[in-house]
Amino acid sequence: MYTILTLNNISVEGLERLPSDAYTIADNSEQPDAILVRSHKMHDMAIPASVKAIGRAGAGVNNIPVEQMSTRGVPVFNAPGANANAVKELVIASMLIACRNIGMARDFVRRLEGDDASIDKQTEAGKKKYAGFELPGRTLGVVGLGAIGREVANAAIALGMKVIGFDPGITVEGAWHLSSQVQKANSFDEMLAQSDFITFHVPLIDATRNMLNAESLTKAKKGLVVLNFARKGIVDDEAMVAAMDRGDAYGYVCDFPTPLLIAHPRVVALPHLGASTKEAEDNCAVMVAEQIRDYLENGNVKNSVNFPEVIQARSPGTYRLTVANANVPNVLSQISSDLGKAGLNIIDMVNKSRGDLAYTVVDVDRPIPADVVQAIADSDGVLAVRTIG
Repeated sequence: MYTILTLNNISVEGLERLPSDAYTIADNSEQPDAILVRSHKMHDMAIPASVKAIGRAGAGVNNIPVEQMSTRGVPVFNAPGANANAVKELVIASMLIACRNIGMARDFVRRLEGDDASIDKQTEAGKKKYAGFELPGRTLGVVGLGAIGREVANAAIALGMKVIGFDPGITVEGAWHLSSQVQKANSFDEMLAQSDFITFHVPLIDATRNMLNAESLTKAKKGLVVLNFARKGIVDDEAMVAAMDRGDAYGYVCDFPTPLLIAHPRVVALPHLGASTKEAEDNCAVMVAEQIRDYLENGNVKNSVNFPEVIQARSPGTYRLTVANANVPNVLSQISSDLGKAGLNIIDMVNKSRGDLAYTVVDVDRPIPADVVQAIADSDGVLAVRTIG
């Protein structure tokens, strides 16, 4: 029986993927086998030694101490793409909100006073101040062409927009899902110079912190609209406000309100609504629950942010060993040697690495004795060992 600790409310649809005859779901456990989390900040949390995996029901993992878990041989899973449609819809809606001045126009209407005739007169007199522009023919720059960025880019093409994408790390598989009409930018500055809108779909790391700043904004096309539904800190808010005050930038729509942004008439700041739909929450929970289950029951790794992907089918009548270790020489040979000394025949083996981590899945013909497991665990560089019957 596995125990799963939930640190936030996790969608029932996701939890139902963990059958009750094999899993106990608890919001308080001293020795959980895995943790499911959404937004709970785990950096100051004492994570029990019993934890074998952590699943984030969403894409970003800033709230999880990933490096610490890596040193313990604990994979951290997320749900990339599960909330892509929800974020895409909000980005498209936000472009319309910005180009049609919906936020300012609504504020204007809410301040109107008087009877019907008076309000009609004020409306007709005031509406010309909120005339906007349309999307077809405008250029959208998409920073980050992962699952969400691709959906946004393809939707914008369908709306008649031109799209420029910037993502030095795009994969061949990712490119297959991208419209052929999306143009490639060789640099962020090149994109800024051509874009009427910029939308960010990247994690907050050193390379993306204040990516849009006072200097880069001087290279932007006049009248730029900025959309940030990725992470707070990617856009320098003070620089963005200054650009709007100068008339260089047109508007800013984001998911991260601050006192500075709330007070500005050309800003629409939302309360972190990017993935806040029932469908997105369900999709994220289902995806991460299935990944946690596959890891606990089979040792398979898919959509981990710190482990290599390893998926190995189970052969009937075999017994499985999984080993997480530092990516250093001789660990694999030591595993094979210890199994061989015990007379265990290796039926199948997969070993992959990712950065400083390596992960091995081994299927053998007989149950693996505890002393063999301990010998492998004691080997230099080994971080975590599990047996799966």
